[in-house]
Amino acid sequence: MMVFLTGATGFVGGHVARELASRGASLRLLTRPTSNLANLEGLPGETVIGDLLQPDALRNAIRGCDAVMHVAADYRLWVRDPDTMYRSNVEGTRALLRIAREENVPRFVYTSSVATMGFKTDGTIVDENTPVTLDDMVGHYKRSKFLAEQVAIEAARAGQSVIILNPTTPIGSGDLKPTPTGRIIVDFLNKKFPAYMDTGLNLVDVIEVARTHADVLHPSTGRPGERYILGGENLTLKQILDKMSAITGLPSPSMKVPHSVAMIFAFFDETIVGKILGKEPRATVEAVHMGKKKMFASSAKAERELGFRVVPVYQALRNAIDWFRANNYAPAS
Repeated sequence: MMVFLTGATGFVGGHVARELASRGASLRLLTRPTSNLANLEGLPGETVIGDLLQPDALRNAIRGCDAVMHVAADYRLWVRDPDTMYRSNVEGTRALLRIAREENVPRFVYTSSVATMGFKTDGTIVDENTPVTLDDMVGHYKRSKFLAEQVAIEAARAGQSVIILNPTTPIGSGDLKPTPTGRIIVDFLNKKFPAYMDTGLNLVDVIEVARTHADVLHPSTGRPGERYILGGENLTLKQILDKMSAITGLPSPSMKVPHSVAMIFAFFDETIVGKILGKEPRATVEAVHMGKKKMFASSAKAERELGFRVVPVYQALRNAIDWFRANNYAPAS
């Protein structure tokens, strides 16, 4: 099987690429000229240099493939030019779907995000059927992923074989950038996490996410046009910090900060660091807004229909901590 894979240099995409290769798939891996290729080391496959902002240049690489697996996304909670994010996440997805149709690619797997779900402030566990609209999306990243997901759903309704996967918050080794969640771990390891907010996340082992990506390439796995949450444990931020404390021996912060105080800090950090200095702020207004909702979710549908496995998050958290330490993001234990 020949698979065209976007996002292979990233965290989730790198794990997906290795899982596909372990199953004997031939890979065409989209990379940008500026991409860090560390996650591709030792990985067999053909490298395709391109960009989602110029998707039509990717037609030759997509031609003749058995599947397109679109994992790449512009994942930032702060961005100076939101238009670039929408062009990449929404229009890039639309163009890849179109090219795959025109080239008669039998299967298209789109990696969305649990961020597109209808989360509540009271910690209600949501699923794929929880009502949600674009107005519920906080910030450009969530809005762009929601709109891109709608494009994928529309393509499936028109007859294209599109499976939509919605990972929650993946953790594990290889988080090069790191992702916003990886930054939580890195900041904790570097003792830069003095307080916490009353929020919550669903953490999932990135290895299980990658395994299910490979599983849905089989034509009988999953229903086209359906969304599937791939999650693990629902945990408050305090519970996550306590788990990291148990693994590392480092103290877990005991001071809880009200959202109003966190919002003030984020506003000044975004203004001074982001707008004046032109650097990415440590805290953003968007992230604090998102934190008002506990992102607790159920993966029951993916368990039933895809054979997805919900596993304890301890090992993935340990893998992430060990990897960040081994790669000098934080001091050794």
